[in-house]
Amino acid sequence: MTNSPVIRVMIVDDHPQVRRGLGVFLELWDDFLFVGEADNGEKAVALVEELQPHVILMDLVMPVMDGVTATRIIRHNYPNVQIVVLTSTIDIEVIQEALDAGAKTYMLKNVTIDTMAKTIRSAASD
Repeated sequence: MTNSPVIRVMIVDDHPQVRRGLGVFLELWDDFLFVGEADNGEKAVALVEELQPHVILMDLVMPVMDGVTATRIIRHNYPNVQIVVLTSTIDIEVIQEALDAGAKTYMLKNVTIDTMAKTIRSAASD
């Protein structure tokens, strides 16, 4: 659909249905490549070097390691990887913690697919 370079996207969410749905969503555009997934922050941190995503869609509330902690570690170790929080929480304090940890921006899980695509592209361009 576009002449843009391919954006490598990783999904981190503890709900398999969300990961599966987002994977299908990413296939709608030629400029997104779904490179992998993790069901918690600890696994995400362990997979970043192998998967080399440009953008990570990161849930905040997950078992083992939450999204804020994972964001902080990933951004410290891989400063070129952009993180977009994708969450159902509207707790502004938790969202602010994620932004302070290095997340580029956040979206609620009920955003339109067009808005999500634009947000991923914007994060990847920085």
